[in-house]
Amino acid sequence: MIFDDFEPPPELILPAAEPQHVPEAPPEPEPSAAVARFKACRWHAEEEHQEYCSNRDVLPYAGKLGFTAAAWCPDCALYKLRRTPRKHPRPDDDDYDY
Repeated sequence: MIFDDFEPPPELILPAAEPQHVPEAPPEPEPSAAVARFKACRWHAEEEHQEYCSNRDVLPYAGKLGFTAAAWCPDCALYKLRRTPRKHPRPDDDDYDY
């Protein structure tokens, strides 16, 4: 090719860029006990990236935008843990085919 031995003039050569130090993101803090309890609660609801308590006694006071778990969840009397239902074993004397 024609340009194989072409070298740009020294004033057009840019110095090599030094690698930039990218600071690491700080680790996310552990959620408080209230937030952990709120996330496990059966009334925990999430809508359009907003978390709130959907209990009918809490929602009118806290609303969807102003809910803070630290204010409501540490000693919430309405708290009930979400549980997945277990399948119970069939009794031995059950002969009926379901």
